[in-house]
Amino acid sequence: MDSLQRKMPYSVEAEQSVLGCIIIDPEKCFDDVAQMLSGEDFYVDTHKQIFDAIYSLRFNSKAVDLITIVNALIENGIYKEESEAYSYIKLLVDITPSITNVMDYAKIVYDKSVLRRLIEASELTMTDAYEQSDSVENIVDVAEQRVFEIAQKNEKRDFVHIKEVVFKTYNHLREIKNTPQEDIVGLQTNYKDLDKVITGFGKGDLVIVGARPGVGKTSFCLNVATNIAKKSKKSVCIFSLEMSSEQLVSRILSSEALVESGKLRTADMTDAEWEKIANAASILSETNIYIDDTTDVSITAMKAKLRRVKNLGLVVVDYLQLMESDKKRKDGSRVNEIADISRGLKILAKELNVPVITCSQLSRGTEKEKERKPMLSDLRDSGSIEQDADMVIFLSRDYYGNDPEKANMVDVIVAKNRHGGLGTVQMSWLGQYTKFSSLEQNMQEYGYQA
Repeated sequence: MDSLQRKMPYSVEAEQSVLGCIIIDPEKCFDDVAQMLSGEDFYVDTHKQIFDAIYSLRFNSKAVDLITIVNALIENGIYKEESEAYSYIKLLVDITPSITNVMDYAKIVYDKSVLRRLIEASELTMTDAYEQSDSVENIVDVAEQRVFEIAQKNEKRDFVHIKEVVFKTYNHLREIKNTPQEDIVGLQTNYKDLDKVITGFGKGDLVIVGARPGVGKTSFCLNVATNIAKKSKKSVCIFSLEMSSEQLVSRILSSEALVESGKLRTADMTDAEWEKIANAASILSETNIYIDDTTDVSITAMKAKLRRVKNLGLVVVDYLQLMESDKKRKDGSRVNEIADISRGLKILAKELNVPVITCSQLSRGTEKEKERKPMLSDLRDSGSIEQDADMVIFLSRDYYGNDPEKANMVDVIVAKNRHGGLGTVQMSWLGQYTKFSSLEQNMQEYGYQA
C-alpha cells in the first residue's frame, strides 16, 4: 500500500540550521527558539538530544559552546568518541546559512512536528476504530480530544505592548454600552441579593458549591442552571453522575411548577397541579438545557461533548467526587485523583470560556459539628479544590436547632470569590419543591414565611 511507503514529515536541513544558529550565538537565538520548540519537536534523535543538552546547559546557567556541548553529549552517552561529537557539532555550524533566519528555520521544524503529531493521532484513532474495543461515542470523543490538544499546543502567546491593550480596552469600553449585562459582569443567578455579592459567574470561572448531605446543593445548582437557561437563552449543560436524567428533570419540574416532588413520583396530583406541570414543561422545553447522566464521565469525555454544543453558556457537574480521572495513578491516591479532576475542570472552564459549577462533598467531620458553618478547609480533599476554584459557595441550614422560625432558612455563604465580594446571603428553602428562593420572593410569590 502507498500509505506504508509514506515518510513522516521532517526537514533535516531546518533542524540542523536551528541547532547551528543556537551554537553560533546562543545568547541571541536560544531563548526565542525555546519559546517555540522543545526537544520533542525534532525528528532526528541526535538533533533532539543535542537540543536537550543545550537546554540543560542554559537551564543550569552554564556556557554554551563547542566544548561544553561536546562534553555534555559524551557525559550523556550520546556519543562515545569525542572526535565524532566534535565533528558533527562543527558541521552544524559550518552548514548554517544565517542566524538572522533562525525563527524561520524553527517554524519549519515546528510545523513538521505538528504534522507528525496529527499523523500519530490519526493512526491511534484508526487502531481504535479497527479494534472496536470501545463504544463508537468514546472513540469519537477521544479522537476529537487528540486533535484538540494538538490545536491548543499550536497556540503561541508572547508579550504584548501596553499601548495595544489600552487601545483594545478603550474600544471595548465604548462597545459595552449596548452589551447585555451578563456579558459584562457574568451570568446572573437571578437571586438578587446573591448577585450583589458575587457579581455573576464569569467566563472561565470554576465555582464550587459545598454543603453537608441533605442540605440541597444539587437543588441549588439546578435552580441556578434553570434560572440562567431561561434568562440568558444560552445552552446549559448538566452532567449528572448520581441521578438519572428523568430524576433530575422531575426535580426541575417540581421547582418550576411548585408541585410537591413526592407527588411527581406517584403522579397523584389534582387537575390544577397537572396544569401547573404542563405549563412548567412547556416553558422548560423552550430552554436549551442538556443533560448527560453518564455515571463515569471523565474530563476528556466532557470536553469532547461540550465542544459540539452551540452557544454554550454554563456547565454544571453533580458532583466532583464521583468523576473519573483521566490519569490512572500508580499510587492509587484518591486525593491526587481529585486534584487532577479539580485542575481539569478549571482548565475546561478556561478553554471553553464558560463558568463551570460543580457540587462538592464536605469532609465527614463537619457532620459532627452541625452548629458550625462550613469553612474552606471543610472541602473534602480540600487543598486542590480550594486552590483551583474561583468561587466557593457553602450552603448551611440550621434545621438541627429548636428554633421553628429558622426551619426554612438557608445561609448561602460566599467563602471565596476572586472577582467579587465575600459574605452571607439568607435565602429560603422550600423543601417540598426542592426550590431555593430569596426571602422577599418567598413571601411575595409563594406565601411562605421564612
